[in-house]
Amino acid sequence: MAESDTPTPRKLLPDEIHRAVRPGTALLRLETTHSREGVLDGAWWPRSRDVATELPALIQALTGHLGPITRVGLDTDAWGEVPTRLVIDDQVVRLDSYPVGDDTVLITRGDNDHFALLVVPPHTTADAARAAMARAVDAGNVTQAAEILVATLPEPTADHRESG
Repeated sequence: MAESDTPTPRKLLPDEIHRAVRPGTALLRLETTHSREGVLDGAWWPRSRDVATELPALIQALTGHLGPITRVGLDTDAWGEVPTRLVIDDQVVRLDSYPVGDDTVLITRGDNDHFALLVVPPHTTADAARAAMARAVDAGNVTQAAEILVATLPEPTADHRESG
C-alpha cells in the first residue's frame, strides 16, 4: 500500500489541515503518533493575538479530534484581553494564566490530560509557519517551542515589531 493510500488515523488531523485556509478556520497540526513522546503535541498558527477571536476555532477543531477541552493555559502577557472563560458550542472552557511564553499554549482534555502546542506568531509567512509546525509535530522532536521559532522564522520586519 502506498503511503498516500494509508488512511489518516481516527482523531488525528491530516497534514493538509493547514494548507487550505478559510476565514474562521484554525490553522492547526497535531502529532500523528499515539506515543506522545515529543516535547510538543502540535502547533497552532493564529491570525491575531485576540483570544476571543482565535480560540473558538482552535477549541472546535481540537474537540472534534480529541474530545471536550476543559482548559487552556496561556501567557496572558502575550495576548490581548484574556477572559477567565469562554463558552464555545455550549461548553465552558476555562482560560488560565501560565508563564509559558508567547510561543506555547497548554490544552487540557478531561481532568488531567495535557497537550502542549507551539504557537506560531500571527504575522509569520506561510513557508516559515509550515516549517515550524512540521518541526513541532515531528515524533522525535526534543526541541522547545522557542528554539523551533528561532530556528525556522526569519527576523521580524520593523513594522511587525512595532505592531506586535
